[in-house]
Amino acid sequence: MSKIGIFFGTDTGSTRLVAKKIYSLLGEALADKPKNINRTSVVELLQYDALILGTPSYGVGDLPGLAVGCQEANWAEFVPLLDDVDLTGKKIALFGLGHQERYASRFASSLMQLYQVFYGHGADMVGRWSTEGYQFEHSKAIIDNQFVGLVLDQRGQPHLTDERLQIWLATVTPMLLAANAQAN
Repeated sequence: MSKIGIFFGTDTGSTRLVAKKIYSLLGEALADKPKNINRTSVVELLQYDALILGTPSYGVGDLPGLAVGCQEANWAEFVPLLDDVDLTGKKIALFGLGHQERYASRFASSLMQLYQVFYGHGADMVGRWSTEGYQFEHSKAIIDNQFVGLVLDQRGQPHLTDERLQIWLATVTPMLLAANAQAN
């Protein structure tokens, strides 16, 4: 598909709201409406060569899902459906939510789980984000001093969300659109 697919997991609705902001910033010419991962299929996700995937953080860096207290199915229930899927040629950018004050010792660590799943299936992961401007003790979601995707703190730094989204999207959108151009 020539548009960017946006998929998210959510429990409280915060990740859904960020996915909607991303869609609004990209516009319908570049992206399809965001889809909750618990209301989609692998076939639908695979229609896209360029994806933006979002996750909240749960547990101690666990994928969100029923086992860690989510009210509905989430990434933990979707990921096993990808077991035999080859994602070579797909470009994927990630965003994750976390609370750096309350969960300083595991800030946004669930993002690494999502990264490992899609990277492990051959996807080209783009969109790393600086750790500057955050106050936390530890996060599993860091490689080479950068988060593996955009990290947002909707509780501690909501005033920075829009600016961070705009800067991040200015970087990842050309990379994602290049994937679509190569596929067509």
